[in-house]
Amino acid sequence: MKYLLLLLCGLTFTGAPAEVKRVAPTYQDDFCGIRNTSFKPGESITFKVYYNLGKMYVGAGEATFTCKLEKYNNRDVYHVIGDGKTFRAYDWIFKVRDRYESYIDTATLKPLRFIRNVNEGGYKIYNNVAFDTEKNTATSTTGTFNVPNCVQDVISSIYYARNIDFNKYKVGDKIPFNMFLDDEVYNIYIRYLGKEEVNTKFGKFRAIKFKPLLIKGTMFTGGEQMNVWVSDDANKVPLRIESPISVGNIVVDMVAYANLRYGFSSLIKAK
Repeated sequence: MKYLLLLLCGLTFTGAPAEVKRVAPTYQDDFCGIRNTSFKPGESITFKVYYNLGKMYVGAGEATFTCKLEKYNNRDVYHVIGDGKTFRAYDWIFKVRDRYESYIDTATLKPLRFIRNVNEGGYKIYNNVAFDTEKNTATSTTGTFNVPNCVQDVISSIYYARNIDFNKYKVGDKIPFNMFLDDEVYNIYIRYLGKEEVNTKFGKFRAIKFKPLLIKGTMFTGGEQMNVWVSDDANKVPLRIESPISVGNIVVDMVAYANLRYGFSSLIKAK
């Protein structure tokens, strides 16, 4: 279950893409100036990862995302933390202990700092990135890079996407944004697929469905292979992710939540 948290993000992925080209820093994001209307400090969401073996779902790991209100360089920020791990029964196969953090400006939803601290099968990665939103630069542990205005990191992109007004789009429309990952800038998008009901391990929901453009890497084949459902209410909580991977298929379901900004009105029936 390598790249556990990246998978759970549903919008962000590893490796060098064949389909996705690195973009020049002059690219302008269509959603600069977007405001947060979907989440609040104190929110916590937990996901469980399953291998899909025919009609059987085998639990392999879980991740929890929490949001706090803090100060960073005298600015109000959402400090979002994603902790992911494999279950102990799978640790002997491939032990994962991942932690991702993003400090997101509350006024602009632009990331100010991103921290990646992962241990995957004994392979450790640490990267600490500071974003200068005035100079449009990102300084990581390996150097300083030019980035476009409104660039997102792995974690901030999830919370950014939760604030997209999907009612403005038609089925099939692409919604682009820029992401900084592993010292590279990528121009990626999500394709809006409309609204439908979805059954999850938590229950049945009214949902918004889309496909993110995956970056080709160790785990994914690239392209529009992943399906994502988020709650069709003001929270836009990720509910389910389905994707083929290099060794089969996986399903990720939201299994617990706390302190949502609004009532979970999209929930039709809980299990």
